[in-house]
Amino acid sequence: MAMLELKDIRVRYGNVEALHGINLHVDEGEIVTLLGANGAGKSTTLLTISGLVRPCGGDVLLDGKSLLKVPSHDVVRHGVAQSPEGRRVFGTMTVLENLHLGAFSVRDAARSQQTLDWIFELFPRLFERREQLAGTLSGGEQQMLAIGRALMAEPRLLLLDEPSLGLAPLLVRSIFETVRTISRRGVTVLLVEQNARAALKLATRGYVLEVGNVVMHDTAANLLADPSVQHAYLGG
Repeated sequence: MAMLELKDIRVRYGNVEALHGINLHVDEGEIVTLLGANGAGKSTTLLTISGLVRPCGGDVLLDGKSLLKVPSHDVVRHGVAQSPEGRRVFGTMTVLENLHLGAFSVRDAARSQQTLDWIFELFPRLFERREQLAGTLSGGEQQMLAIGRALMAEPRLLLLDEPSLGLAPLLVRSIFETVRTISRRGVTVLLVEQNARAALKLATRGYVLEVGNVVMHDTAANLLADPSVQHAYLGG
């Protein structure tokens, strides 16, 4: 059984249908990436999994159980956390306060402290900036904070939306290596990423979305080698 499964998911924004029957699955331990141009429906797919957008058809299953009637804050308690596009940190709160907010669903203070210590190992810069207001961080530091905040919920499934957006190449490499480290710790990852080549080198499998439809699904290696993917997303 897949950890996560989307069955014929349809989403509307008013009269406009953004997802036209999405089917995908993510198995435990995988890194799966969603590729596609702007407006393809990638972020909408993640928001639907998180319960922040409600579909007009289909089902979202976690361990075989539907999440459709689960409030978004309880989706986090079920083990799904999201690092959103644009980071969305709380700028007038400190780094540490942002991280503690991410742990709202964790009731074991000792375990939460262990997670915090691990995040500071992953992102030493956050430890250095822990008393600094999040709004004064650089873009890269805010991205570290957004990922760290999501990890504070101790997710089994981490949804990452455009983690490299707007970052310098050196920081992009660092962020992707961190995602690999997170995966090795046992966290399953569903990744939306504009840097298709880097995402496919990191991922196990990938889905290609075009205007709300899944048009390709294959192993990451096969997608990297596919001429149509190279032409559309890899500059080939």
